[in-house]
Amino acid sequence: MASPERKAEEGQVPTKEGENPVDKAKEDESGHAEAEAESDEDLPTVETPTIFYVSPFNSPKGSRPPHLFDPGSQDPHVPIGWPDKTSAPLPIYTIHSTQNTHNPRMSVIKVQPFVQGDVSESMSLCWPYISRRLLVLLITVCVLIAVSVILAIGLGVGLSCSGKFHCVSSAQCIKTSALCDGVKDCGQGEDELNCVRLSGQHGVLQIRSKGVWRSVCWETWSSSLGNSACKQLGYNSYVNTSPVLLSSVEKAFRKSVVTLNPNLSSLQLSKIHNPSYLGGFQCMSGLITVLNCIACGNRPGLRSRIVGGAITVPGQYPWQVSLQYQNQYLCGGSLITNQWIVTAAHCVYGFANPASWSVRVGIVEQPVNGATDLSVSKILYHGSYRPESLSYDVALIKVAQPVTFNGQVQPICLPNFEESFTAGSVCWISGWGATQSGGEVSVSLHSALVPLLSSRECGNSKVSPWNICAGFPGGGADTCQGDSGAPLACEHSVWKLVGVASWALGCGQSHSPGIYTSVVHALPWIHQNLQKEEEQTA
Repeated sequence: MASPERKAEEGQVPTKEGENPVDKAKEDESGHAEAEAESDEDLPTVETPTIFYVSPFNSPKGSRPPHLFDPGSQDPHVPIGWPDKTSAPLPIYTIHSTQNTHNPRMSVIKVQPFVQGDVSESMSLCWPYISRRLLVLLITVCVLIAVSVILAIGLGVGLSCSGKFHCVSSAQCIKTSALCDGVKDCGQGEDELNCVRLSGQHGVLQIRSKGVWRSVCWETWSSSLGNSACKQLGYNSYVNTSPVLLSSVEKAFRKSVVTLNPNLSSLQLSKIHNPSYLGGFQCMSGLITVLNCIACGNRPGLRSRIVGGAITVPGQYPWQVSLQYQNQYLCGGSLITNQWIVTAAHCVYGFANPASWSVRVGIVEQPVNGATDLSVSKILYHGSYRPESLSYDVALIKVAQPVTFNGQVQPICLPNFEESFTAGSVCWISGWGATQSGGEVSVSLHSALVPLLSSRECGNSKVSPWNICAGFPGGGADTCQGDSGAPLACEHSVWKLVGVASWALGCGQSHSPGIYTSVVHALPWIHQNLQKEEEQTA
């Protein structure tokens, strides 16, 4: 984490618009390696080494022009210090020869999306090495595909699920009205997942029935319904429900309402969106239901307010976890239940073997002698994530045994559907990453205050709706090498996980804010996987 020289009081909003309360981080002047992809005929045969070095992503002054830089070969968040010995070779995606006066045979581990330069420019480097024969073949194939598509459209054959739901398991399209109707139309029943959600600032309970989202009325509500709803969200716990005036919630959640059938016994309950459970489509009481499945977003172990300083005290971020690969720190993550952790997909992509990973919770310094390593039972990353992509950079890690919550270990709340976190809101980032570009990972957990930015203020054309930007225009506070997967946490009555550290153009550079995966966009994927796992273990 790029560390500011002075830090604003936690929760304090800058007094002037555009004012940067954090001094601009000094530009890294030291020389670093740049990766240059050579042609296939020039590449020597490389044996997989047992010692790896990860090149930092800042280029030295006087280095080659940006258009010859291979941005995909370096990871801004993975620590540059690796163990001298490992129980198995560390994961390698691509090995490039490098131009480096200090170590001419340095290997580079590619585990991160493009973080410098223009993606299109980087990809164009491949063309000079493609033979003319292969190029002609590729053009011919593309022409044939284009002709096939045109013919298919002309014949009325739909090649996409435009306006319909795509069943991945059975490769078919179904009408949206068939979603959440109590009948499994897809091969693995994915059309009956994501049928319950919590929406807006209040966390209004909504169910989807026959393709329509409806807010659940308070009358006839019961705790057994609450238990069932929480299980459909993927939680193994239920706290409480409370009523809220229909007129007090966002307009979008007042349009359609539903009352559940009060005559169903708790033994009959399985999924509350099933049509047989629906009793009516109006709220006679004028109240709708707010659901709370897990006690989260609190800091019971923090005894005093934090003023100044970048080093974190115990209990300040009790949801922060350390992800260990082969007993070495690699990435950060956020505890969202007693068994599930949210992190970045690029942390685990390509080497998602649970046996190689462990998790440490409730710590602020590492390495820690005697720290308990929690074994990992499952690793999931978004199916649309690719290393060259800047979207869908989210993953879930499940620990084998539930953790015990205490003052030092607490889950952070997930945001609600369409919950807004406006530009200018101040949030906190935390991690064990380097405090300057190219530096080593930190011994102590560091944190910093950053404002959320609008897409216009972000100023990066590669940012998608799946991303959220945070940082100061003048630079300073930012994530850095080793902070991947770490939380971007905002306080909305309770602390919520708004973003997951994904990538950045440098550490704390001006006009280069940190880029995070938007958890609001990832919610359907997160809840779907939690629900599938909960149903399998029930």
